[in-house]
Amino acid sequence: MTADPFAVLGLDPAAELSDDDVRAAWRRVAAATHPDRPDGGDPGRFAIAAAAYTDLRTRYGRGEARAGLAHPSPRPAPARWRALARFPALVRRGRPLRLAARVLAAASAATLGVLAARGGPAGPALVTGAATWLLLTARRDLGRTAGGGGQPGSGPVATGRAGSADHADQEPT
Repeated sequence: MTADPFAVLGLDPAAELSDDDVRAAWRRVAAATHPDRPDGGDPGRFAIAAAAYTDLRTRYGRGEARAGLAHPSPRPAPARWRALARFPALVRRGRPLRLAARVLAAASAATLGVLAARGGPAGPALVTGAATWLLLTARRDLGRTAGGGGQPGSGPVATGRAGSADHADQEPT
């Protein structure tokens, strides 16, 4: 999205705009840039204007856009740090006690493996094995993200039975 949706539609961000004002500005820009025009229009500018209209078409959206102009968002953190920052929320939404039991079991197995190996080369291999087991099994105990993402194939399974997820949108027979 553009930095200033008001500028894209030619509107004053400080003005008290109604939904009709925003719609009129959108129609003006859309008529000048629509790809179906005889001259081909400007598809890129049309797409940017459509996104700006989507942001500004409601009073709430205009307020959010004004707040975004007043306080620009900080630079996003790298992906690895964002994932780490989401981890506590995933634990809270998931099964924290079961996850704690898995961590304790992996730590115990790694400790016993190192003690049994007596400083030999098998010690690090046993620790790696325990850590791998924890990583592969712990995601079952983490909650899903708000978007309902997760790993491929981790969603509901279509069973074909009445009342299952694949029949939720059909009329009963």
